[in-house]
Amino acid sequence: MNRLGTMLVLAASLLAARTDGAETRAKPAAPAIRLHERVETLPGLPMGPFIRLADGSILTVDMAHSVVVSTDEGRTWKSRPVLDGTKYAIRPERALLRTRSNAVIVAFMNDKERAGWKWDPKISDSPDARLPTCVVRSPDGGQTWEEPQKLHDDWTGAIRDAIQTRDGTIVFTSMMLRHKPGRHTVVTYASRDDGKRWTRSNVLDLGGVGHHGGVTEATIEELRDGRIWMLMRTNWKTFWEAFSSDSGVTWRDARATNIDASSAPGLVKRLASGRLILIWNRYFPEGQTTFPLSGGDNQWSEVAVSNHRLELAVKFSGDDGRTWTNPVVIARHPNSWLAYPYLFEAKPGELWITTMQGGLRVRLHEKDFAP
Repeated sequence: MNRLGTMLVLAASLLAARTDGAETRAKPAAPAIRLHERVETLPGLPMGPFIRLADGSILTVDMAHSVVVSTDEGRTWKSRPVLDGTKYAIRPERALLRTRSNAVIVAFMNDKERAGWKWDPKISDSPDARLPTCVVRSPDGGQTWEEPQKLHDDWTGAIRDAIQTRDGTIVFTSMMLRHKPGRHTVVTYASRDDGKRWTRSNVLDLGGVGHHGGVTEATIEELRDGRIWMLMRTNWKTFWEAFSSDSGVTWRDARATNIDASSAPGLVKRLASGRLILIWNRYFPEGQTTFPLSGGDNQWSEVAVSNHRLELAVKFSGDDGRTWTNPVVIARHPNSWLAYPYLFEAKPGELWITTMQGGLRVRLHEKDFAP
């Protein structure tokens, strides 16, 4: 990378990485995005995540207190109110799920109650930070909405993923800022009654220091043996994993994987074909072995780490993550981040990928990338 490229990367890092442990929502940068030849743009899509409703329409969260619904495969959208905008505001990092009984669940951080963030470099902490994790439920496919539930007040860095297991349990990922020193941890919430009541898991606290330290932004998927597999963002060059054998109530066996990963969240999902897909930012740009590092100062993090987000890659596994296809870069940008992916399988094998950072809105077909 030349000097100008390095300066642009560092500028993007300063703009997009905030000291409150949250990531800014980058403006769409579609004109400069370079796509893989078998990837096509889907202009006009909201950010996502998306779900398919019982009547065939598509729903996603839009604005801070509304959902939008499309009856024409994403070409046009109509808004429906969900929350009282004077009390609630849904942040971009959220999880969305339609259950098998046609309930719709939105797990979110309430920006209206965000308070107390003041990172103090003398103690490497923000002891009064507050950003609650909340859930709002629609029992009838998004037509009407119940009063939201608050599940914790602790600072929630992000909510990234939700699944419904084969036994019907709903599980979504969240986070909690821990203190003395400040660092992030991962938790999940599980519901066995279609989202009416929730049980918090054990806290996955693997140490670390900094407003981007610790483990963060987990993605989950159920394996064929009934366990749930979790991948967590870290500052340690790879994703870390953990497993739950009780539908997301208890997580064990936290350890490093061999999946190289930037300090950015990935997304793992099971496709209609049965394969797993992983969408993520690798530790280095394709074909390179260096990248400007962030942290290592006990403020961002206790160790220096690559924040490479100029490329978004995918790979596939047919054996529950034991082996993978070779990674393929589906989109790259010379000086803007493409990160925080969402995935929607609009039809079997037709994959919509969107990002919070960089405004990526694309479609690809599984058959073009998986053998």
